[in-house]
Amino acid sequence: MKKALIIDDERLARSELKKLLADHPEIVVVGEAVNAKDGMEKIETLRPDLLFLDIQMPDKTGFDLLAELERTPQVIFTTAYDEYALKAFEYNALDYLLKPIEPKRLADAIHKLHQVDEKERLAAASGIRNILGENDQVFVKDGDRCWFVKLQEIRLFESVGNYARVYFETNKPLILKSLNALEERLDERVFFRANRKHIVNLRMIERIDTYFNGGLLLEMRGGEKIEVSRRQAVKFKEMMSL
Repeated sequence: MKKALIIDDERLARSELKKLLADHPEIVVVGEAVNAKDGMEKIETLRPDLLFLDIQMPDKTGFDLLAELERTPQVIFTTAYDEYALKAFEYNALDYLLKPIEPKRLADAIHKLHQVDEKERLAAASGIRNILGENDQVFVKDGDRCWFVKLQEIRLFESVGNYARVYFETNKPLILKSLNALEERLDERVFFRANRKHIVNLRMIERIDTYFNGGLLLEMRGGEKIEVSRRQAVKFKEMMSL
């Protein structure tokens, strides 16, 4: 079963999608939101596995909403505009459905969802997701330059779309891995998800300061200053016994 949240400012569009989803009992609609602000609140409280997300809404776009999330559920975009398709897949969207949504297209999108879930299940069962140890090396290539870098030497990872920027020594190359994919394999005792854009090496923190709205500000060994979001600050303080 998948818990789904529909975020769309058009009441009729939400109603029509709910009717179509009635043919897919494995998808349970746990709530509806009328704009991005409402969507953020519902995501916080309902913790859905899947978003059916409109793009053009009165307050913020669906892209704006995703950019503010620390943890992103699976996403199927629903929109009346086809010009956002490329950008939608930069956000790792499962699918991009044009309104009015056709039952066959919705069924195809849900089939993709099942395929992704099955791949993840098989990967977990086969041990592909084994946690990387701090002495393990990652291969990093930037143009003609290549490195094998031990994880313990990496200060932080920074999200850049579907890529991640790797900070070690004076280098900041990109690797073709999303931050979420990296987080799944990094040892959480060493690497901490500070916010939606950064994972930091706890052993590379030089200084910790309080920040506004209950957050924290970390100064890394290389001089980078990384904000820990309010929610993650609670977890960070517990981990570090602060």
